Amino acid sequence: MIRINRIDRIDKDSLELLEAAGFQNAGALAKVSLGLLQRELERANQLLQIVKSLPDAAQLQQWIDSAREISGITDLAIDGDAESDAAPGKSSARELLQSSPVAIPLPARLLVENHLGVSDVPSGIPLDELEIACRLNSELAVGDPPAIFKASNASAKASNASGFVRLSEVNAPKLEIDTSRLRSFDGLSSKDFQPAKSSHSAESDRIALIRAPRKETNEGRDPNSRWYLRGILHKNPLLIYFGAVSTVLMMVSIPLAIVSAFLLLSSTHMPKFFSWVPSWLIIIPFLVPPAGLIYFVLGNMGSCRVCCQKLFVPKTHLKNSRAHHVRVLGYIFPLCLHIILFRWFRCTHCGTPIRLKE
Repeated sequence: MIRINRIDRIDKDSLELLEAAGFQNAGALAKVSLGLLQRELERANQLLQIVKSLPDAAQLQQWIDSAREISGITDLAIDGDAESDAAPGKSSARELLQSSPVAIPLPARLLVENHLGVSDVPSGIPLDELEIACRLNSELAVGDPPAIFKASNASAKASNASGFVRLSEVNAPKLEIDTSRLRSFDGLSSKDFQPAKSSHSAESDRIALIRAPRKETNEGRDPNSRWYLRGILHKNPLLIYFGAVSTVLMMVSIPLAIVSAFLLLSSTHMPKFFSWVPSWLIIIPFLVPPAGLIYFVLGNMGSCRVCCQKLFVPKTHLKNSRAHHVRVLGYIFPLCLHIILFRWFRCTHCGTPIRLKE
């Protein structure tokens, strides 16, 4: 699957607008027509207000051509104008889709800027439930009883006839209220009416804390800075932190040991030029084995909570585009520094933001 950011001349805002409109890869963009792309982008921008002005038709057509070129898709474009054949008396597929609720993926930047959590985003209605509602409305308008009610009544009669389900009798005597079990409100205080905190509420609070940090944690911090804690909470934050520390010590001790060994040998064989080398540098090479042992224990145990890939062990595969990376230094060393300094990081493999503080 070719990512959409490989297309030339797409800035960051336009990329977020395309992703919000549902075009997550180059293949999806290659199959769409110019008219449908304009309508979808305009619709997404009206809801989310990502860009001030939409790209012109020439720019959009250039994106579509580039997407077809890099993806190799030459099929006919989807224009969304084809009518589907619907049975008489029932809603067509196009009418069903047009009347369905709009579900647009929200970029992470908008959630951070508006201080929204995952629980603040309302859930959509499943399409199958919407289809049942549309068909019920159409049948009720004609005057016939709904088919779903017919099916339920038929199944109830069949169950009653088979003897497996016993229906309640209409003229059955009502149960009398036991007055001896009634309790008076006299003498009760307000504490007696406070409900105890249920286990369900505690579980909801725990899940909310995993999804987003507490408000006081990011109070006074710029949402666009690296000091702003974001992402889900790691289940073993101390292990990740000390794993990053041990990895940095291991990566720093090896070159220091090589340099100190060279200087000590040079001071022995060429004391005229290297007489300034202190003798205590002999300690640095002996620090490499314990540093390597600590890295072997902690570095191999640190993994991402989402994709379960090891964070501090080199792996030869494609890295995520949002991973921490510095030329020459690679991926692991910048990742460890980011963890130590800011207490959160993006996974090198899946790109998920993960924090180490509540």
